[in-house]
Formats: sequence, C-alpha cells, structure tokens
Amino acid sequence: MLFLKKYHKYQHPYITTSIIILLILVFLSLFAPVLTDYNPVRNDARNRLQPPSREHLLGTDQFGRDIFTRILYGLRASIEIGISVVILTIIFGGIIGIAAGYYPYLDKIIMRVLDAMMAFPGIIIAISLAAIWGAGKLNIIFALSFAYFPKMARIVRSAVISIKDLEYVESARAAGATDFRIIFKYILKNSASPIMVQATFNFALAILDEAALSFLGVGIMPPEPSLGAMVTDARTYMVVAPWMILAPGIMIILSVLSLNLLGDGLRDLLDPHLKNTLKK
Repeated sequence: MLFLKKYHKYQHPYITTSIIILLILVFLSLFAPVLTDYNPVRNDARNRLQPPSREHLLGTDQFGRDIFTRILYGLRASIEIGISVVILTIIFGGIIGIAAGYYPYLDKIIMRVLDAMMAFPGIIIAISLAAIWGAGKLNIIFALSFAYFPKMARIVRSAVISIKDLEYVESARAAGATDFRIIFKYILKNSASPIMVQATFNFALAILDEAALSFLGVGIMPPEPSLGAMVTDARTYMVVAPWMILAPGIMIILSVLSLNLLGDGLRDLLDPHLKNTLKK
C-alpha cells in the first residue's frame, strides 16, 4: 500500500505498465508446460514452416517445432540467466564497491583495475569469455556477471563515499560500532536505491546480451530454446516464413523495454532531487 501511495503521489504510469508486462512474461515462462502441449526440442518434419494457426499459434520453424512453445521456454532461460546475473553482480560488485569506498587505501588499486576492465564494452568481454569457457547457460551467467560487475562496483563505491562521512555514521563510529556493523546497518541500507536501479538495467542487459551471444553461436546450446538462437535460425527463412523472426524478436523487445522502463521509473521515484521536480 505504501508503494501504491508513492506511485500515485509521483505519477509514474510507465512503472505500472512495465510491471504488468514483466508479470505476464514471468507467468508465461513459469507455466510454459501448462500453456502448451508441445515439446520445445522435438522435430516434426511433416509440419515444418507452418504459418500461425489454431494448432500452432505462432507457426512452426524449419524443423516443425512449435514457435510459441520454444518462445516460452526460451523466455524462461532468459529470465533465469537475468536473475542469476543480477544476484552475482550485486554480490561481487557490492563487496568490491564497499571495499573501495570505505577503505581509501584500497580505493586507488581497485578503481584502476575496474577502469581497465570498463575500457572494453561489456558485450566484448562476455563474448571473449564465452568463447574461452565454451557455450552453455552457466558459462553465460559467469561471463555476463564478470562483464557487468565493474559498473555495479562503481555505483556502490559512489554511494558509500557519499554516506560514510554523514553525521549518523560518524556518531555510530564514535559510539564504538565496528566497520562491519556500520557497513551493513547504515551504509548498505541507504545505498539500496542506486543498487536497485542498476540491477534492473543489468537484468535488461543480461537478456539482450544473452540473445546476442546465442545469436553468435556462443550462447545456449541447441536444441535448447533460446530467443537469440531463434532469431539466428530465422534469418534464412525471413521471406518464406517471417513469423519465425518476428515472434522471438518482439519478445526480446518487450522484455528489455519493460525492464528499462522499470529502471527509469525507479530512478525517478527513489531519487530525492527528481522527487522534488515531480512534486512541482
């Protein structure tokens, strides 16, 4: 109820829209076995390249597999990867960001390393690591997490630096509170807003980059469904079977767009400067 009051007060209709879209996507991925009777990896040569119909809502691909079914399971894989990447980036980025922001003698060393890593685009790092480690869901998760955690670490570091010298933190330190207690009771609690916002953007990037890795052939291994791999397979059949590329492409767009809208909305809602602007 408190969140709804805040929402009504600051008027963020796109937060509601993005949450509704995300809930629908999560529902579709979780209940995929209930929503379809088809096997996502079983070939059916007799029904290959069938247009959308009552039997196949989004048509079939070059192997006769139901596209709607493969999208549901591919969406599930994307969400699993996105959630895993977000958790790992928060853990590793948070630890490194706190160490750099709270302990000045570690700051220069850590930040120079992070600056060197951020000199390369995240997708390039992810592609390189996926090529070295090999394709597969677990390797994608680790590759994307390694590519994203430097930015999360910098955001956490900035939040820690802005909070650690405030009066209530100084009071806790003067009262004899340990660094561990100060970090977890005072600093992390008040650093949650930028971490949440960055986490939503990382989620969107993970879905998009997972599709890119699968598109390039270093992502999820076939025949396991992947939205990016479905787009790759559909390129050859764009003229004779356009439904093959439209359906997974639209699903990727919806997922990434809804997460980006949610991140923008949370940033507006949680940023005190933007709150004052919205009030006016």
